[in-house]
Amino acid sequence: MADNSITLVGNLTRDPELRFTTGGKGVASFGIAVGRRYQVNGEWQEQTSYFNIVAWGQMGENAAATFTKGMRVIVSGRLEQREYQNREGEKRTAIEINADEIGPSLRWATASVERTPRGEGGGNAGGGARGGSPAGGNAGGGDYFPSDEEPF
Repeated sequence: MADNSITLVGNLTRDPELRFTTGGKGVASFGIAVGRRYQVNGEWQEQTSYFNIVAWGQMGENAAATFTKGMRVIVSGRLEQREYQNREGEKRTAIEINADEIGPSLRWATASVERTPRGEGGGNAGGGARGGSPAGGNAGGGDYFPSDEEPF
């Protein structure tokens, strides 16, 4: 079976745009630029690739509230191809990353984490939420880690 997973580290090219479906589910979209630096015959070359990211549900709402243009982020997700028609009626294809996890890169920055209560927003279609409420006795994690998740 083929595995369709990708992890990217790059800088946001624009602020996340948060929209809501007619059913009330949040979806954030933003772009990231991934730079690569390599040597050819002793000379440094640079190459930048641009990717569109889509984050659904609570994760998308959190991303829109947290990230701004220029921030360095880590995105793990799946490549998705979709077809649509533009305003002129022409058929187009878009390739996007449907995010399963998003976070700030801590290579050149620090971050503070603020947990959002479960049940706020449109839920989590990305597979990160495990349902239930946090419980004590979870390897010293206090209320931060759900009882079925190890802290490290």
